[in-house]
Amino acid sequence: MRAASRLGTVQEVAIGAASAASAAFGAQTYQVRVVATSACRVRIGDGTPTALAADSYLPADHPEYFTCTPGQRIAVIQESAGGKLSVTEVA
Repeated sequence: MRAASRLGTVQEVAIGAASAASAAFGAQTYQVRVVATSACRVRIGDGTPTALAADSYLPADHPEYFTCTPGQRIAVIQESAGGKLSVTEVA
């Protein structure tokens, strides 16, 4: 069981055949919750990261939590179909 956390800013990033990145995470964001409507690959990084077909797999409809650093972004690319990636900053 995961400890309760405060949900913050939410972004939706389109999942497609080309990598797409979120806006930069807030100054107090050290964790994000992500869930996708279709299977995809994700990468978190500085600047504007580019998601690749070999990056971390995220199945559809399974929320996942990732540690991050303030100012980083998450990039996403489709596994086989487009969709949306919901990114919630967690405090």
